[in-house]
Amino acid sequence: MSQESRRVPDYPEDLKYSVDHEWVREGNETTVRVGVTAYAAEQLGDIVYVSLPSVGDTVAAGDACGELESTKSVSDVLTPVAGTVSAVNPLLEGSPETVNSDPYGDGWLFELEIDEDSDLDDLLDADGYAEHVGS
Repeated sequence: MSQESRRVPDYPEDLKYSVDHEWVREGNETTVRVGVTAYAAEQLGDIVYVSLPSVGDTVAAGDACGELESTKSVSDVLTPVAGTVSAVNPLLEGSPETVNSDPYGDGWLFELEIDEDSDLDDLLDADGYAEHVGS
């Protein structure tokens, strides 16, 4: 299959990615925003319900901290870095489909005050993530 005939998704280069299909966008020095990738949203299908952690919850990297329910299945949301939940996206309560339509914008899931020892360099860059999903 030639390079041109493959559909290559566009993964924003300003994000870091987990092998579990979450993305991390750096905010200020201690806060990050977390969401799921367009690849994950596409694999899930139409998302009909989002369960998120509560503000104040402490999470470790790799912890299941919520769920995305689609017309196909229910998938855990895994936190890519350790920290304390500082915000959740209120839009998703009434409009869970936003995760499908705008996964890198209004479809973000939650924000974390990251632990001092969390290292975002352990996550993949856009090219590494694209390679991981076989793009």
